[in-house]
Amino acid sequence: MSSRKPRRWVRRLVVTLIVLGVLAVAADRAAAWAAENRLASMAEQQAARYDLTAEKTSVQIGGFGFLPQVAKEEFSSVTMTMTKPTFSEVPGENLEVKMNGVHVPRGVITGDAGTDVTVDTTDIRLTLSPAEVAKLAARSAGLGGLKMEAVDGKLRAKLTLGEFAADVAVTPSAKNGRVALAVDEVSSNVPAAAADLLKVRLARGIPLPKLPYNATLKDVEVEGSSVVLIASAANLKLST
Repeated sequence: MSSRKPRRWVRRLVVTLIVLGVLAVAADRAAAWAAENRLASMAEQQAARYDLTAEKTSVQIGGFGFLPQVAKEEFSSVTMTMTKPTFSEVPGENLEVKMNGVHVPRGVITGDAGTDVTVDTTDIRLTLSPAEVAKLAARSAGLGGLKMEAVDGKLRAKLTLGEFAADVAVTPSAKNGRVALAVDEVSSNVPAAAADLLKVRLARGIPLPKLPYNATLKDVEVEGSSVVLIASAANLKLST
């Protein structure tokens, strides 16, 4: 009989520890959920100052353990995703904002007014359709009727020049805050003068409205059927 009591005691201890562990995880997750909603609200308020809206905004806090990070008042990373964003009347497909080194005073979690969140570095990926890029390019380059599509991971521009239809491959890149479009090849039936005109006008680059969170354009990529603007910002502040 005496040998069974220690075993029962050990079993009770194990069960107690498991229950406490589950409760701790549940509390951690519940607190993280509340903080994510709070940060999403702050990010939306800040985004509105840059004429940025979206159909849906979600925030996910990274790093190991929410409550330990709260104790340090710093999250290693916070990722915000906006579905169907619009910035300065330019519709996008998706916006991902990854914030690294996010300093969150406890007052933010408890909802205190006048408490700011500061972010060391912010990386932004804004996805646009080729059609929207073509509209911006046509407006800035004076090329009415310009169309673009992504084919096999490459961007192609199509334009009718008088009697000739130009179908050219273009490579987008970031240049002085603009989206530059370098013409890679021109179909042989396009006159040299028309081809040169197309190259010169597209090479000027597409001026963009101010990017969200005052970020600086760093690169432009073609991914699948979309064009991705890659930008970054430093010392971002989110205010209530």
